[in-house]
Amino acid sequence: MAHDDFLEVIESEVRRDPQNFALLEDFITLLLQADPDRAATELATFEAGGGDRTRVQVLRARLMAARLRGGAAAPPSEPVAPAPAPILTPSAADLDGVDDEDDDAPMPGLWDAERPAVTLADVAGLAEVKQHLDSTFLAPLRDPEMAAAFGQKPGGSLLMYGPPGCGKTFIARAIAGDLGASFIHVTLADLISKYIGDSEKAIRSVFRHARAAAPCVIFLDEFDALGGRRSSGGGGSQSMRMIVTQLLEELDGVSSANDGVYFLAATNRPWDIDPALRRPGRIDKTVLVLPPDGVARAAILQGDLEGKPADGVDVIRVAAATEGFSGADIAHVVKVALQQALTASMAAGSVVPVTTQTLLAAAGAVTPSTTSWFDQVAPVLEYGADDGTFDQLRAYRVKRGL
Repeated sequence: MAHDDFLEVIESEVRRDPQNFALLEDFITLLLQADPDRAATELATFEAGGGDRTRVQVLRARLMAARLRGGAAAPPSEPVAPAPAPILTPSAADLDGVDDEDDDAPMPGLWDAERPAVTLADVAGLAEVKQHLDSTFLAPLRDPEMAAAFGQKPGGSLLMYGPPGCGKTFIARAIAGDLGASFIHVTLADLISKYIGDSEKAIRSVFRHARAAAPCVIFLDEFDALGGRRSSGGGGSQSMRMIVTQLLEELDGVSSANDGVYFLAATNRPWDIDPALRRPGRIDKTVLVLPPDGVARAAILQGDLEGKPADGVDVIRVAAATEGFSGADIAHVVKVALQQALTASMAAGSVVPVTTQTLLAAAGAVTPSTTSWFDQVAPVLEYGADDGTFDQLRAYRVKRGL
């Protein structure tokens, strides 16, 4: 199916079900690659319709990044607001008269480092993901003395990829908890700025802050928008090259050693990551975060229903009916079921609890948001170059018959 035809199919589904925000977000993501102006219009619809504010902010930043790559500037009448003014680094006026070597030094409260209480033991299901994380990333870090005997320093980088809404952020926090490390969550909106040089200053600042707080995990979501392929031509492309170059410098520890600093990145589009970032010694380890398995789906259902009016819900049965759903999809199913139960309760004048049948009916009306992601990745696996990044994904597709 041609790309334009595929977009038309997705658009028709969006128009048919305008409240399916997960599908609309996927549609906007596709448009960011093909038609940023159209993506801006759909983003305005997403926001006006009640889309999640955090997702709106991230999508705005991704829109700006897409325009930067294309060298285009948003027109004055653009309905989408510009990216937030830089708040992570001082302005040019603030820096007047300050030595260059101190202009991006970490300031108290600039980056909030937390200590996550969760560990991978708190992640329900996903046994294969946790096993892969342990064998390829965590095991050497848990035994620093043994690692040191083999010349390994504390620190490392990892790229998590997979469909949206499958818990990559939660897993990143759990990794920090396993390591007993501080955790700094950096979003694209925190870094992208319309002012030349501010994004690079913000990247330097977060790494300096992490080194000061080591052991520390830096987690950067929507990584493809920041670390995307550097293309030639256009002033916007030059800006993106500068950002990626600064990130490469920090990952290489050119200015400071990165001992005790762990860099985790998450993306739904690993094929768009600049190859220079994936070279050995940089972000050379990957893990595929797939839709939750049956155990994880049951745990998500149980957690979302806790404290709510429910009557003997068989979470195992509902979990079996939501094969292929992301964690966000399952949360949406529960939300719909609760809304329906509330409406029925108000009509009856008494509490009408959520039942197994209510949840099954709600699940039957939802198309898993992961479906479009697997459609996107199919041509990449068939025609794209693969350095081993997609080995886990290929095995999963064979297992599922996709």
